[in-house]
Amino acid sequence: MSDNNFDQQKKVIKEIITGLHEGLSLEEAKQRMEDEVGIISSLEIAEVEQSLINEGMSTDEIKKFCNVHALLFETTLQEDLAKEESPGHPVNLFKAENREIEKITEALKALIAKSPQINAAAFRTELEGLLKNLKDLELHYVRKEQLLFPYLERYGFMGPSKVMWGKHNEVRDLYKQAIAAAESITEPGDPEKYIGEHLNLLIEEVDGMIFKEENILFPTSLEKLQTEDWIDILKESDQVGYAYIEQPAETSHMIDALKKAAADKPAIKDNKIKLPSGFISPEQLMHMLNALPVDVTFVDHEDTVRYFSENKARIFVRTRAIVGRNVQNCHPPQSVDQVEKILNSFKEGTRDSAEFWLTLQGKMIYIVFYAVRDHNGKYLGTLEVAQDITALRKLEGERRLLDEGN
Repeated sequence: MSDNNFDQQKKVIKEIITGLHEGLSLEEAKQRMEDEVGIISSLEIAEVEQSLINEGMSTDEIKKFCNVHALLFETTLQEDLAKEESPGHPVNLFKAENREIEKITEALKALIAKSPQINAAAFRTELEGLLKNLKDLELHYVRKEQLLFPYLERYGFMGPSKVMWGKHNEVRDLYKQAIAAAESITEPGDPEKYIGEHLNLLIEEVDGMIFKEENILFPTSLEKLQTEDWIDILKESDQVGYAYIEQPAETSHMIDALKKAAADKPAIKDNKIKLPSGFISPEQLMHMLNALPVDVTFVDHEDTVRYFSENKARIFVRTRAIVGRNVQNCHPPQSVDQVEKILNSFKEGTRDSAEFWLTLQGKMIYIVFYAVRDHNGKYLGTLEVAQDITALRKLEGERRLLDEGN
């Protein structure tokens, strides 16, 4: 698509979306789309919406009307020319989950169809079973949010994380409401009322999300993401989990081979410490460790003190003179034997941690020694972490992040 064509298409689509927001009918919008825009690929749709976001169109507005947008684009979407992917490709795994999700929504539609012929108790029993089966939809959404969206953001596509994530939350709310409302289905007229107030909308939103994924999100992702991105997504997917499907055996073997062939190793590049989970500068690392409300001390495999954090409110006094010193010499004589027992158990592999707590100047102090090992289990040293837990012991109930502003 040339820049001139893109600008013209963007202008027309912006006018159509604005018109929809102002009351333009769907049929009129579709006709304008066919007459003035013509065939447009899923990638181009994503680029247009991203451009509109960049120009200041509210993501809330796009989210509010994105179901209408999807219907608008349905008749003009091209068939994507992506290469045939292996069954273990993340996109095909998402699609395999969608097929299972569709089985549940189809079963819910069948329940709606037969609801006039069954009593409220039977309707509720079948409904609750199907809603329970729909619970794993959460894993499907979380894997998109935590893996696919971040990679799209790297290529400048912020729309999915801003718009589709919001739609995920709407589906989550509808699901919770549907679960709660099912408990009130007891009388003959309740199923019909429940279907109108909860079930139809839930099914519509779940199915609508599948359409948006498979016609816009996934094709755009295949266009934008590189092979190494998909490999990383595949490697990380196990941490989130899969909904309704098992990871194909060949994919599992491929991940194992990848991990063996290219173990995640730290490195120094462009004054950045490169770790498997990201980059950080030495200065950032120092201040990050010093910001932790705990005392951290690291002793290497030869029992030599190599590092300690310098936070503002240390529990135990440490001076830089201890760096390079044998750790046994840093403890009073009466505790040296116990320290050596712990270190030896770490080296022998019989223990991975040792915890203690004591009262010091009216404060409850919690201390844990952790064995530090590499991927192969080789002992690298011991991490000592000490924390004042006096205030933590008094906590009750809960305080959520959203409560912070109150």
